[in-house]
This record gives sequence, C-alpha cells and structure tokens, in this order.
Amino acid sequence: MSRWKPLPAELHPRVHHLIVRLRGLKDRSGLGTRQLATKTGYSARSWQRYLNGRSLPPREAVEAMARIGGDDPVRLLALHETAAERWAEGHAVAADAPKSEPSASADSPTQPYGGPPRALVTAGAVALVLSVSLSLLLAVRLADARAQLAHARADTVAATPSTVSESLVPVVYPCRPERRDGRWYAGLSRTTETVLAYTHVGPEVAEAQCLLRRAGTAPGDIDGVFGPKTQRAVIRLQTREGLVVDGVIGPHTWKALRKADSE
Repeated sequence: MSRWKPLPAELHPRVHHLIVRLRGLKDRSGLGTRQLATKTGYSARSWQRYLNGRSLPPREAVEAMARIGGDDPVRLLALHETAAERWAEGHAVAADAPKSEPSASADSPTQPYGGPPRALVTAGAVALVLSVSLSLLLAVRLADARAQLAHARADTVAATPSTVSESLVPVVYPCRPERRDGRWYAGLSRTTETVLAYTHVGPEVAEAQCLLRRAGTAPGDIDGVFGPKTQRAVIRLQTREGLVVDGVIGPHTWKALRKADSE
C-alpha cells in the first residue's frame, strides 16, 4: 500500500475526496506514474501534480484512471464535475490575489488555476451560481439524513430512540457496538466500502463514530455529521494503525474500525 503525502489543507472536501479516490485506483492498478503516463497520455509529472492536490486532473485523465483501476467511470466523472466546480470557486476567490505561481502547463486544459481571462469570467459565474444554490443543496442533504435516521430508528426497536432538531440535523444516534462474526458493528450500517469524508451526513457516519469511540479515538457526539472532531478522530486512528493519513474513511479504515480486538 502506497504511503501518500497528506493533501493540502486548503483543498475543498469534494476535491479532497476525488483525489483520494484516484490515489486508491492507482494503488489498485499497481502502476507507477511513468506507466500511467504511457497508458493515459498525461505525463508522469502531471500525474504527480494531480495526485498531490497541486492541479485538478482533466476529465479525460479521470476517465482513463477509472478504466485502469476498474471503477465506474460515470460515478467518478460525476465526482470530478462537483470537484471542478469547487476548484473553480476557489480560483474565483483567489483571482484578485498577487500571482506568485507560474501558469498551469498545457497538458491540463481544464485546470481552472492560471487559465486565460475567459476562464476567469466563467469561474466567477460558476462561483455565483454555487453561492445561490448552496443552501438548497444543504437542505436536500439534511432531508435525506432525516429519512435515513427514520429507517435506522425503525430497525433498532430496543435501542434508545434518536431525536432530530427542528433544523433536521440528527442530535444523537443509538450506539451499542456488538461483536458479530469476528467484527464490530454498531447497528446503524454494515458497510465496509462506503467512502465518507468531511461534510458527509447519515447513519453510515454515525456507525463510524460509534466504532471510533469504541476504538478509543472519540469523535464527539454520535450525531451522524462528519465534522472537524470526527475528522480528527479518523486521523488519530489512521496514524495509530499505520494507514494512509487523509482523514477520509475508506475500505482500509473501515477494516481497522471493524476488526476484532484479538487481530
């Protein structure tokens, strides 16, 4: 398993999530950056920038990585589209700052930073639309979380009932870790593959929070919201277990959370 450098702290969570997925596909393929360059047409130096969060990979590079790593290109491209919007938003904020970095290289045509003036105008328009729609997006995600919480409550008759505040944010989930078939479960989700990152909400997040608490890396309240305390708890667990320290819960971190104490 590759030992990746921590990604830049200023990356938006959606961009962070995309790069973590690309790193996982590269690890799965077993290819080096030179081999990726041969298979994708993008240079080894470009892939180093993409995978270290210094440049946003173009759509074609993401699609090529999906094919190489055996992932669903439709889902990965949807994630790339969202990440590109956030990357453009970041550029719009930084557009008025003095430029101390060189322009992007020609092999990254869709990279928003360092683009021509027309790209700056487009990035500004995208940022304006995103700022208007952000509250609607958050309301939809929290409504989904409320529906998921209702199902969790229906399936957990003997547990302490969960409650939801007037703003639809879950206040507390039932948390009773049990060891079954040599693995730990908290009764909220049995997933071992779902990727969870900063700002995610729902019972899968609450399941991870319960298991983080059981493992001795307390994430704060079991509220189903992947916030700063949960992220710090994930980082402490990953550091302790010798995993890639990225603050994102993926298959390897799930395995560490669910493993039996005797392993």
